[in-house]
Amino acid sequence: MWEGGPTVQRDRRQPIPDPRSGTTKPGPWAEAEAIDIENAFIGSTSSDAPADATRSQIITAKSLYLTDPDADVLPGDRIRAGSDTYFVHVRPAADTNPFTGWQPVVEIPLENTEG
Repeated sequence: MWEGGPTVQRDRRQPIPDPRSGTTKPGPWAEAEAIDIENAFIGSTSSDAPADATRSQIITAKSLYLTDPDADVLPGDRIRAGSDTYFVHVRPAADTNPFTGWQPVVEIPLENTEG
């Protein structure tokens, strides 16, 4: 466990019925289910500022490291750490050593887009 690891919040939008298609779609962030995830670490990976003729934006990529490989984080979730907000776009997975069964921390790529 990381004694100094901060607590982050994981938000998950609840599914709501889509009357047009008969399926479900993600609900609003204002009604998202929030849980605290302790002993987290968010590390920097990269930042990019692609610009074109119609807009400029900053895309920041970070990684969320968790000591619990079974943490409840899925694609589509939002991670809040202090005043920063990031989004999970890929399915988290923790590697397992095939010889010992040991699982290190799980790394979850995060992304924030401004502009």
